[in-house]
Amino acid sequence: MSNNKKQWLKEVYEKAKDKFSERKSLFAISSGSKVEPIYGPEDLASWQYHEKLGYPGEYPFTRGTQSTMYRGRLWTMRQYAGFGDAAESNERFKYLLSQGQNGLSVAFDLPTQIGYDSDDNIVEGEVGKVGVAISSLADMEALTKDLPLDQVTTSMTINATGGMLLALYVAAAKKQGVSLEKIGGTIQNDILKEYIARGTYIFPPDQSLRLLTDQMSWCFKNAPKFNTISISGYHMREAGCTASQEVAFTLANAIQYSDAAIAAGLKFDEFASQFSFFWACHSIFFEEVAKFRAAKRIWARIAKERYKSQSPRAQMLRFHTQTGGATLTAQQVDNNVVRTAYQGLSAVLGGTQSLHTNSKDEALAIPTEESAQLALRTQQVLAYETGIADVIDPLAGSYYIESLTDRLEEEINAYLNKIDDMGGALSGIAQGYQQREIQESAYIMQKQIEEKSKVVVGVNDFINENDPPVKVFRVDPSIGKKRIQQMAKFRGSRDINIVTKSLNQLKKAAASSDNLMPYLIDAFESYATIGEVCTVLRDEWGEYKENVTL
Repeated sequence: MSNNKKQWLKEVYEKAKDKFSERKSLFAISSGSKVEPIYGPEDLASWQYHEKLGYPGEYPFTRGTQSTMYRGRLWTMRQYAGFGDAAESNERFKYLLSQGQNGLSVAFDLPTQIGYDSDDNIVEGEVGKVGVAISSLADMEALTKDLPLDQVTTSMTINATGGMLLALYVAAAKKQGVSLEKIGGTIQNDILKEYIARGTYIFPPDQSLRLLTDQMSWCFKNAPKFNTISISGYHMREAGCTASQEVAFTLANAIQYSDAAIAAGLKFDEFASQFSFFWACHSIFFEEVAKFRAAKRIWARIAKERYKSQSPRAQMLRFHTQTGGATLTAQQVDNNVVRTAYQGLSAVLGGTQSLHTNSKDEALAIPTEESAQLALRTQQVLAYETGIADVIDPLAGSYYIESLTDRLEEEINAYLNKIDDMGGALSGIAQGYQQREIQESAYIMQKQIEEKSKVVVGVNDFINENDPPVKVFRVDPSIGKKRIQQMAKFRGSRDINIVTKSLNQLKKAAASSDNLMPYLIDAFESYATIGEVCTVLRDEWGEYKENVTL
């Protein structure tokens, strides 16, 4: 009988390998770090429970941000949706709510994301295609029609125009007669990751950060249940970075936002209590569980040690998870149901507060109603049939999980230290550091797939030559013309003098140090459009030009 791991590996495992050779596999996590055949007590010899874990709801929150976790309340099932015009998306939201979804998550079309109206010539062909088209308060009213904004929380995936969509949502709530103290949700508002990986930026970084800190300050005083930013690793992961890079680059952005808010006169424990985070969940199962646990622990220490936080809520890394869109395949789309189920399982075992499970056909198009329902049912099966929500952090203490969590923490901290040495996230972006790291990781992963050292079922192995046709959702091709007609009618119904007055006041505020949120709300209540508002701010602030990295 072996007395320790080292002896067993040498005397038992190596001999077994000679007789039964190992599979041709990477045996590694996404960063390339190798995983050992087995983990045991030796791997946690100096490991301290209270330092590394503690108890749920207590610092460092590795085991969860709430003491009761899912025994008290399940994660929010928040399926991402939006297409066409506001009325069509409103119907899809009502359908999802009727099927048991308990939170809204809004996808916006590209024109809305980059500050153009649906009738602008520059956006022809893009209106309503990848999300819902929102140009004015009239559209936001149609989007939220018959939805109780004091009862349903709403997540809005929008960044450069995040302040505009928040102002529109506030204006719509006021028209419903809903107290702003009761509206809840999250606006993504993570502009730094747009400069790094996604590209839907408008304004230069300094002005974008000013817009964000204005929202932080305004919401803390006026809409305390609304999270003003969801700091997102998701899009960087989808662009090709590793799990440790995803967390490191996201937390570096969070530090940059915190420093900007403090420089603007805000207090860390106040604004950080409204921070939320947004992660991808890919397919290396245990790595994803460990990633979420490491992220919670690192943020708690950043808050307490770097910012001297006294507030447990500000130290908690509260997060939404979306299963990996980049892991979905156009081939054998039914396999995506399996991928999504396992990814959702690892997100829950990692302690997510909110979850979106991708639909099987999202590699091809916007989901059909049927596939969206199946994705939601996947979450409901996880919640109500598997028992995984009955015990808090059930993988805690696993030799492998704890060792992997520690290893990821080391990798993440190494990146954070390097970015700190560069002068912070914004400086790193200006030098193209994060962009190059993501490009390199994406290249390595693609090479592994092409060489078949990484198997993607149905793509580079286990291939069916004749996949059956897949029913896909098609956005009404006439949506662009329909929106032009809607906008013409809308513009003709406005008092242009009131609109002009509100836009002039916004322009003056943009040139001053005033908080912009009241001016944005006033402009949209006068029925100014997003395009008109962004034109005013573009004229005042200019536009960001990408620093191309090679």
